[in-house]
Amino acid sequence: MRKVTRKWRNDFNNTSTYDPGYDLFDDWDLVASSLKTQYGYSIRKEIDSLDWGELISDIAGLKGDTPLGNIVRIRKEKDPEVLKKFTPEEIKIRNEWLTKSASQISEENYEQAMESIKNMFKTMAQSEVR
Repeated sequence: MRKVTRKWRNDFNNTSTYDPGYDLFDDWDLVASSLKTQYGYSIRKEIDSLDWGELISDIAGLKGDTPLGNIVRIRKEKDPEVLKKFTPEEIKIRNEWLTKSASQISEENYEQAMESIKNMFKTMAQSEVR
């Protein structure tokens, strides 16, 4: 299996300039509500029946009409004509993302964070069974 070097927390494309428009950790509530909206399941209830690859695929397939999709649309917008029509709240959302996305984390920190999330899911699944 080939080891992938990642520059972003959720950069699965192995490019240093890739910006998915969301942060798997900080946007987790948006991810969870979007999974519920689009696929009809609650990640908090179904975590024991999903594997990591399936979850990542579901997240990658989220459409623009979900809560996360809407935020990503705002964060990633580049059309000057569209930007002129942004509300103050949309401008704030976009500016916060641009500021945040300017920083990157190391691969070691990424791997540690991913391991922590996997362990969190395992713990959640085990507590649901009991």
